[in-house]
Amino acid sequence: MTSPASMPASSPPPSPSPSPSATAPRTRAEETLAGMSDEDKVAQLFVAVVYGTGADSSRKENRARYGVDTPVEVVKKYRPGGVILFNWADNISSVSQVAALTTGLRKASATPLVIGVDQENGIVSRLSPLITKLPGSLAIGRTGDPGNARDSARVTGEELKALGISLDYAPVADVNINPRNPVIGPRAYGSDPRKVAPMVGAAVDGFHDAGVASVAKHFPGHGDTSVDSHTGLPVIKHTLAQWEKLDAPPFREAIKHGVDAIMTAHVVMPKLDPSGDPSTLSPKILTGLLRDKLGFDGVVTTDALDMAGVRKKYGDAEVAVRSILAGADMLLMPPDYPTAYEAVLKAVRSGRITRDRLDQSVLRILRLKEKRGLYGPITTDPGAVKSAQHLKIAKRLLAETGSGA
Repeated sequence: MTSPASMPASSPPPSPSPSPSATAPRTRAEETLAGMSDEDKVAQLFVAVVYGTGADSSRKENRARYGVDTPVEVVKKYRPGGVILFNWADNISSVSQVAALTTGLRKASATPLVIGVDQENGIVSRLSPLITKLPGSLAIGRTGDPGNARDSARVTGEELKALGISLDYAPVADVNINPRNPVIGPRAYGSDPRKVAPMVGAAVDGFHDAGVASVAKHFPGHGDTSVDSHTGLPVIKHTLAQWEKLDAPPFREAIKHGVDAIMTAHVVMPKLDPSGDPSTLSPKILTGLLRDKLGFDGVVTTDALDMAGVRKKYGDAEVAVRSILAGADMLLMPPDYPTAYEAVLKAVRSGRITRDRLDQSVLRILRLKEKRGLYGPITTDPGAVKSAQHLKIAKRLLAETGSGA
């Protein structure tokens, strides 16, 4: 396998990039794209998990997955568009440690690096107990006040930004209409799309108030499942009319509020796409519904590609290629990173993924980075975490929800 860092000098030259209008100066994103090789561009499509508490921490998992020892070496070798942090990857032990890790990773990256985390609050809280404890989405939703969703997201976003984290894989935009749902449940704001949608829009605003990117998930909707897509492949039999009424409203609201990215669901919706492919691999759903029908032109990120729901039908190499062809821009946590990278690069060189299609995705990713200030100086402020103001807001929200979680 060939890593991006070891591509021969005779690689094909960079493809022509979309040129801005003659009257407008090029943005930073456009300038970056214009200077990229195919290898650089393909690298931007990937979001990696790195192992260790420090940027220079050696871990056997990095060696096994990437052929290098430290998080910094992973970033330098594969030049990913993003990195996602997890407590189970030994990335999270203290606020000063997280800030130092994110700083080291960003300094190691030649192109601005998105650093993301799953911090939904409630049962999915990767940074607990380091950051301010806030109620989960269902508890917030039950208050009926979208202002609470905005306040919660802003507090979380400000603390993530203080730690050098630029993107939160939140809010959950699913409408949890199936009480047996094993994977969403209280992660959703509720079971009524008319009440969930304003909560999602307000949360997007809150993250943006804080200056971090937000990700609405899981499109086209994971709320009516009785199977966990981490371990199986759920099937949702909503018709287009049912989807419009039940699943679409929170995503429409997120788009209306300028959400930076939308995450795909590894669910089959046979009435929306009879192919039997999960939504992550479905052009009818990602391009037909999300891009064309809802008009979303931000970043589409897959859910984690190591989940069973997306791996049942195709191999890991083919899954990566089909995700891009379906309309995704960023490939989250491929289980075999080198194989997925090589497969996408091969598809570009063969023309299966056109260079125009590649450029569309990379430009969206770079525009997100530019919009969220990642071309600026690298700064952190660990002392801003659990500020008196944040703790006051949390106390009020915990009292209003009455659950404490």
